[in-house]
This record gives sequence, structure tokens and C-alpha cells, in this order.
Amino acid sequence: MTSIAKALAIWLVILICAVANGALREGVLIPHLGKAPGLILSGVLLSALILVITYLALPWLVAPRPAQLIGLGVFWLALTLVFELSLGRFQSKSWTTILEAYTFKDGNIWPVVLLVTTAAPYIAARLRGLLA
Repeated sequence: MTSIAKALAIWLVILICAVANGALREGVLIPHLGKAPGLILSGVLLSALILVITYLALPWLVAPRPAQLIGLGVFWLALTLVFELSLGRFQSKSWTTILEAYTFKDGNIWPVVLLVTTAAPYIAARLRGLLA
């Protein structure tokens, strides 16, 4: 399996976890905690899931150099942005509504999740001791 196919497979696992996290957020966290705390907890949970998945999958990827790790994170970021923006447009949401998710309004920490997504391969390699 090529490196790109492996990276895509891992991102798909992350995507599945993100969708499940969204269902948890909308069905449980926000109704029980309120909007801001629900959004914050959801963002923290998703960030942690991304880091754990990346940490566990990193040996399978075999991307030891920092440039490769950063490239992987940027690839995941691009996939995520294309998915999110396309899904929003498919749901007939306005650009204003879609882009509102990229602010910190009402406790939304989606920009932090995107940063974690981008940095996750590098962070996981550091935690595994693969980088000096």
C-alpha cells in the first residue's frame, strides 16, 4: 500500500470518529451542557481522538522525517477542508454559515481541531521518540 493510500485510510478513520463526535456533540453534549461547553468538550475530544489515532497508526505510515510528517498533516488538513466546505455547500449552507465554524464564536474551537489535525503526525512522532 502506498504512503498516500495509508494516509488517506487513516484520515478516513479520523473522519468516521469526527462524524461520531458530531453526533455525540449534537445529541448529548450540547443538550446536557449547553452550546459553548458542548462545543469546547467536543473539540477537545476530537483533538484527542486525532492524536491517539495518529499515535497508533504512525508505525504503519513509516514517515520518519519532519518534512514528511508536516506534509502528512497538511494533506489531512486539505482533505478535511475540502470535505467540510463541500458538505456545507451540498447542504445548501451559505458561505457565511460555513465559515462561521472557522471562528471561536460561542465556544467553537474548530480552528484548534484543524491545527491539531495538521500537527498530529509531528506530535505523535515526538511522543514516540522518533524525532530528536
